[in-house]
Amino acid sequence: MNLAALLHNAAAAFGHRPALSLGERVLLDYRGLQARVARLAAGLRGAGLKPGDRVALVMSNRPCYLELLFAIWHAGLVAVPVNARLHPREVAFILQDCGVSLLFVTGELAEAMAQAAVQAGCVRRVVDVDHADYEHLLLEPAPTATARGDDLAWIFYTSGTTGRPKGAMLTHRNLQLMAWSYLCDVDFLTEQDSLLHLGPQSHAAGLFGLSFVAKGAHHVMPESGGFEPGELVSLIGRYPSATFFLAPTMLRRLVADRAIAQCRVENVRTLLCGAAPIYASDVRGALAVFGPRFWNGYGQGECPCTITAMPKHLYAEGLSEERLTSVGIVRTGVEVCITDDRGKPLPPGEVGEITVRGDVVMRGYWNNPEATARALRDGWLFTGDLGVMDAEGYLWLKDRSKDLIISGGANIYPREVEEVLLSDPAVAEAAVVGRPDPQWGESVVAFVVPRAGAIADPARLDRLCLDNIARFKRPRQYVVVPELPRNNTGKVLKTELRARLARQDFPISPGEHP
Repeated sequence: MNLAALLHNAAAAFGHRPALSLGERVLLDYRGLQARVARLAAGLRGAGLKPGDRVALVMSNRPCYLELLFAIWHAGLVAVPVNARLHPREVAFILQDCGVSLLFVTGELAEAMAQAAVQAGCVRRVVDVDHADYEHLLLEPAPTATARGDDLAWIFYTSGTTGRPKGAMLTHRNLQLMAWSYLCDVDFLTEQDSLLHLGPQSHAAGLFGLSFVAKGAHHVMPESGGFEPGELVSLIGRYPSATFFLAPTMLRRLVADRAIAQCRVENVRTLLCGAAPIYASDVRGALAVFGPRFWNGYGQGECPCTITAMPKHLYAEGLSEERLTSVGIVRTGVEVCITDDRGKPLPPGEVGEITVRGDVVMRGYWNNPEATARALRDGWLFTGDLGVMDAEGYLWLKDRSKDLIISGGANIYPREVEEVLLSDPAVAEAAVVGRPDPQWGESVVAFVVPRAGAIADPARLDRLCLDNIARFKRPRQYVVVPELPRNNTGKVLKTELRARLARQDFPISPGEHP
């Protein structure tokens, strides 16, 4: 089944319901959205594209993002949503890697992306969605193209923190199962629900939207085009039964913002969180403000949004302090196994690589058989993440396997140390990495961002670690920095922190501690 059927069915049943709004202004109902999608699909076919051709979207958030995705599928094409914050050289690599034929951009990116298209050498046309050329694409409606379940629908490029990004090939079946799993495990949505689009539509925020389209729910774009706590609080007041996705950094900003005191929390259906590690302090803050409306999930682009999750009702029932930091239980339709370095299953309580199996798992990496062979083995996706699962099926993330620190033959998981450091009220953020050590193999280094107006005292942090974790896990050095380096999806770049240590190119500060 073509994913475009999700919209077609919603338009048939709920055609009069609002589909897209900008702030408080309704732009399209479902009947109007479906009509535009069919006309835009005709324009894509008229541009000389054939089934299976790739169409890239390098766009900041726009209401038209959703209609573009569905028009691409309606026409039998493959969507390649790209993070709009990438450098043009990075975009050029993606365009060239998957042979993009048509590129859609937003006005502020048009000039830079035109250069990226030239560099890629395969793009036939660049369309600015903020220009009249976009509307000129709309032709007489075209019928929906036939698509099999294993046909490609979306190529999701990884963030590429350790090298060139890889294109995870997601099929129509993968994304249908992702959408249905949401309706099984998170909320059974209706046309009375709303999704507030705050994060990049090229990533999880856009993927979650498929479940809301399937049920004829309302999609709302903030006027700002992104995340502003005050604006979000205002939108929550306007739209009952609202759901929104926040990465942990966004969640911290919202909970700490003064505007949250005015929030009509009763209008929130679900606060979805994920995309990066979340700490106990983040969970406590979210539950204190939003109560049993908080949901925390774990997924990857290779298994989109669907590996494990902590359901809202389990938070409401009162989790133990230990389980507060768990990423929950296995999602519907997948299997999860913790394995050793030979791929053999480990018993409960043992740390190993998280592997997942199910029909939601990607088909492989585009044009990269070597990476595909490493990631997909005997029907299982090897995630590269380290975790531990207890006897009742609750999963805890430890770290990426590449971030594990081995000191004196002992494994040290940075997240465990970071949790302790973040319990200090003066610490806003912390990132722990290993540095080469001639005696121990690696030693632990903590980069610490102090809260505004606070002093992160290394001696106090050292005492805190000694009081809470084994001595060998304690950082041998504390480096106080104004901020942590992040990639374009907000994840901390520990590779960059390790490189800085090697180059010694951070300022000498009182935060350093031998």
